[in-house]
Amino acid sequence: MKIDNTLAAVVTGGASGLGQATAEALAAAGTNVAIFDLNEEAGQAVAQAIGGLFCKVDILDEASVEAGLAKARAAHGQERVLVHCAMANRKGKTVGRNRETGELTRFSTEDYAFAIEGILVATYRLASLSALGMASLDPLEDGERGTIVLTSSAAAQDAQVGQVAYGSAKAGVNGLVLPMARDLMDLGIRVNAIMPGIFNTPLLARNSQKVLDGLNASVPFPKRMGRPEEYASLALELVRNTYFNAQSIRLDGAIRMAPR
Repeated sequence: MKIDNTLAAVVTGGASGLGQATAEALAAAGTNVAIFDLNEEAGQAVAQAIGGLFCKVDILDEASVEAGLAKARAAHGQERVLVHCAMANRKGKTVGRNRETGELTRFSTEDYAFAIEGILVATYRLASLSALGMASLDPLEDGERGTIVLTSSAAAQDAQVGQVAYGSAKAGVNGLVLPMARDLMDLGIRVNAIMPGIFNTPLLARNSQKVLDGLNASVPFPKRMGRPEEYASLALELVRNTYFNAQSIRLDGAIRMAPR
């Protein structure tokens, strides 16, 4: 798919981190970008900087997603590109001990369900609603109508202690890729996922320098955390290269997570 000013794209989580870098890269290539995020101040700032559109969207709320898609499509037309970076999560060990009392505790079913909703269900929600719209478009070269890039994680394959919800939800995202790509093949819509390792996002940047140095040192090569623009570069290649389909690709500097 040629990335130019004839394309409309939706990037979730576009107010910061991986989503922001992807929105910036798509806009630099000429694409009309709509940013979906809950952070209105940051999202508006990014949208203004790239000449895009901000839509305040809660990925946990189907009506909110549908309203965001309607706003984006009214401004830019039906999107041919969706890059889904947003998520909501809770973490904890399946069974652990309270550090103060020594009492055994369990990661609650409700907390687990929230993470599944915020990662796996939200991913399906965004991808399926976007695909429904893409299916109405005229086909491009090779009969392609659209492409979907999902965000999984290296934790889908080697999640650490305290990541039972995150790891299994991200594994579920990988599990979506092939059957969804097969569901959409007759419509000319591709589905792929990126599995980032440790990336230098604003969330991680809140840690101490000692922690950041340790994270950098843990990556085999190059000896640093990933940069959001490196995620964006791969996302754009997955959009461009029509022969990429039904793939979940690690982007991690060869890291394999230790248990802790």
